[in-house]
Amino acid sequence: MRRQTSSNGSDPVGSGRVVRLDPLSLPVTFDAHDYRADDQIRHIELHSDHVFIRRCVSGMRMSIEVRISDFVGVGIRDDDDQQLLMLEHRDPSLSIPLGVSNDPGAVQAAWRLWSATFSLPRIDVDGTIAAPAPRRRRSHPLHSRRPQFLLRRRGGDPYAPLAVYRNEDEITAPD
Repeated sequence: MRRQTSSNGSDPVGSGRVVRLDPLSLPVTFDAHDYRADDQIRHIELHSDHVFIRRCVSGMRMSIEVRISDFVGVGIRDDDDQQLLMLEHRDPSLSIPLGVSNDPGAVQAAWRLWSATFSLPRIDVDGTIAAPAPRRRRSHPLHSRRPQFLLRRRGGDPYAPLAVYRNEDEITAPD
């Protein structure tokens, strides 16, 4: 699997150019604009189940790990003549830019693909939330089989009457 890095010559997301990340080639590493950071850039490592955000604020380096399930959804924002595709979080400083484009059709297609990849709802420009795509269930041919250790044991009959022993001598160890 190929990793995309910020050193591969591509422009960082949010730099004003037409940039799109591919959800089918995760994990992805890229840089994004962050007005709070010392160098105005944060480094983002996006995986299928979590995100690492690394930045330096007031000389203090920090790394934050956020689960994908903690995000609200995948949203579209209008910015002058461009549309931004964002992974939205309740805390706006943790929202992740996924792409910038002038073509609304390309943004809509990427919007659906990112939503299906993360199983998160789609958030429209006006704030309406669409239902998330259902999460794919993993199936395995041996999933419904009994575990091997249970196969060695004989199963009992839950409806059979219990054996009760009365008026017998008790066997104990000699003193």
